[in-house]
Amino acid sequence: MTLAHYLTVGALLFSIAVAGIIINRKNVIVLLMAIELMLLAVNVNFVAFSRFLGDVNGQIFVFFILTVAAAEAAIGLAILVTLFRNRRTINVAEIDTLKG
Repeated sequence: MTLAHYLTVGALLFSIAVAGIIINRKNVIVLLMAIELMLLAVNVNFVAFSRFLGDVNGQIFVFFILTVAAAEAAIGLAILVTLFRNRRTINVAEIDTLKG
């Protein structure tokens, strides 16, 4: 497999994530999943370039991205649980009424 194959997979994953954000703006869980998919697409590209250039810096950087993604998912889900307990919904259109 060539570098172009991996970059194509990364581009497809990123495009699906962008489409998920644009199409679905109501469910916060789907938005978080789309952001995670974007980060995974970037990770695929980093690993592919790292592998084909013979440098491990891209693979090391992926570990930092995965750490940030895990923290983002944990904090995002904690916020969602709190919002659901208070508002009984996770609909983005109804959450924006928190302005005051």
